Amino acid sequence: MSTATLTPEDKDAPPPEAPAAPAQPPAEGYPPLEGRARTFGTIALSAAVFMNVLDSSIANVSIPTIAGDLGVSATQGTWVITSFAVANAITVPLTGWLTQRFGQVRLFVIAVLLFVMSSWLCGFSWSLESLVVFRVIQGAVAGPMIPLSQSLMLASYPRAKAGMALALWSMTILVGPIAGPLLGGWISDNYSWSWIFYINVPVGLIAGWGSWQVYKSRESRRVHRPIDRMGLFLLIVWVGSLQLILDKGKELEWFASPLICVLAVISIITFVYFLIWELTAAHPVVDLTLFAQRNFTTGTIALSVAYGVFFGTVVLLPLWLQNTMGYTATWAGVASAPVGILAIVLSPVVGKLLAHVDPRPIATIAFLIFALISYMRAQFNTGVDLYTVMLPTFIQGAAMATFFIPLTTISLSGLSPDRIPAAAGLSNFFRLVCGAFGTSITTTIWDNRATLHHSRLTEVARPGEPAFDHITGGLQNRGIDLQHSAGLLDRVINQQAFTMSATDIFYASAWIFLVLIGLIWLARPKSATHGGAAAAGAH
Repeated sequence: MSTATLTPEDKDAPPPEAPAAPAQPPAEGYPPLEGRARTFGTIALSAAVFMNVLDSSIANVSIPTIAGDLGVSATQGTWVITSFAVANAITVPLTGWLTQRFGQVRLFVIAVLLFVMSSWLCGFSWSLESLVVFRVIQGAVAGPMIPLSQSLMLASYPRAKAGMALALWSMTILVGPIAGPLLGGWISDNYSWSWIFYINVPVGLIAGWGSWQVYKSRESRRVHRPIDRMGLFLLIVWVGSLQLILDKGKELEWFASPLICVLAVISIITFVYFLIWELTAAHPVVDLTLFAQRNFTTGTIALSVAYGVFFGTVVLLPLWLQNTMGYTATWAGVASAPVGILAIVLSPVVGKLLAHVDPRPIATIAFLIFALISYMRAQFNTGVDLYTVMLPTFIQGAAMATFFIPLTTISLSGLSPDRIPAAAGLSNFFRLVCGAFGTSITTTIWDNRATLHHSRLTEVARPGEPAFDHITGGLQNRGIDLQHSAGLLDRVINQQAFTMSATDIFYASAWIFLVLIGLIWLARPKSATHGGAAAAGAH
C-alpha cells in the first residue's frame, strides 16, 4: 500500500503496536468552550467552589453543638477547625506540582469526589478523634480545588472575557463565607450537626460528574517528574507548625506557652531551609520562581495583606456584636449578611470592565471603599443601632466586587497557561495564611487594647471621683448596694473598653488599606485584550 493511498487519518494514526495514549493539548491550549458546554461547566465549577468555601466556615458556629454531642469541651472542639485549616494550608501550594503529575481535570474531579467521601465520613463520625481525622482528609483534598477551579474557569472563556470568568468564579468565593455561619447555625439549631457535612454529598456528586463530562477531553499535559520528598517534608513541617501557632496561639497565651515557642522555632528553621531547597532543587514541589514575576509578586502581596485585614474585621464584627453588644448569633449573622448584595450585583459588571480597563484603578477604588467603611466603623459606640451597623456592611459588598477580581487579574498577568494552576495555588496559599494571621492578630489586639482601655477607664471609676460617686449614689437610691453597683459599673466599663478597642482596629485598618494602594501601582499588567492580565489563563 503506497503512501499516496493513505487517508489523512491513516497517516496520523499511531502504529498498531503502540498503546493508546490520551490526547495532549496543543501548545497554545484548548479553544474556549461555547454555548451550553460553557454554561454547564461554569455551574459545575461554581458548585464545587461554593461547597468548598462553605465548608471552611459552616463548622465554626457549630463547634459548641458538636463538642456537646461528642462529650468534649468547646476548646477541644476547635480541633475540628484547626485540623481542616492545617491540612488545607499544606496542600494548596502543592497544586502546581500535583497538576503536572495527574493533570488538572483528573486532579480536580478526584479532589471533588474525595471531598464528598470525607464529608460523608465527617457526618458519620462517632468521636472527636474520628472527626478530626476525617477533617484532615477533607482539608487536604480541598486544597487544590479552588486554584484548579480558577484555572479551569479561565480556560473555558475567550481571552476578552477572562474578567467575566473571574467575576463568576469570585462570586462563589464571596458568598460562601457569608452563607456558611447562617446555614451552619440554622442546621445545628434545627437538625443534627452531621447535616452540615452531609449537604456536601449531593452537591459534590453533581459538581464532580458535571466537571468530568465537560472537561474530560480538555486534560492538561502531564509531566512525570521526580517527587521532591525533602521539599514536601519541609513544606508540611513549616506550614503545619505555623498554622498551629495561628490557630492555638491565643488560646495558649502565645509565647508564654512552651509549645508555641517550640513550634515557632521549628517553623522558622524549616521555612528557611525550605526556601533554600526549593530555589536550588531541580524539580521543586513549589515553584517559587513565580515571585520573579513583578505582577505576580505585587498582586499576591496586595491581595493577601488586604485579605488578612479584611478577614480580621469580618471575624471581629460579629464577635463584638455578640460578646459586647448582646446580639444573638442569628442577629449577628443578619447584621453581616448585606455584604453579599452589592458583591453579587457588581461582580459581573467588574468582569466586563476588565476586558477594556486597567485593573489597577478598579483595585484602587476597592481599597478606598474598604478604608471608608473601616472609618465608618471606627465611629461606632455602645449606642449604635442595627441600621448603622448594616450600612457599612452593605457598602462593603462594592469593595469585595472590585477587590478580588482585579487583584487576581494582576497576579496572573503575563503568565503562560501551563503556569496558571501553580500561580493560583501559590496565590491562594498566601491569601489563606494572611487570613489566618489577620484573624489571630485582630482577636489578640482586640483583647489587649480592651485591657488597656479598661485600666484607663477604671482610673476614674473609684470613690471620690465625681462621676463615680454620682452614679453609685443614684444606684443606691434605687436600692442597689455598693457591691452590686460596682459589678454593674464594671460591666459597663468592659463594654466601653471592648468597643473602644474594636474602633481602634477599624481605624488602623483604614490606614492599612490606604497604604496598600501604592503597592497596587507597582504592578504593570497588560490589558486583557493584549494577552495579559488574567487572560493568560484563557484561550
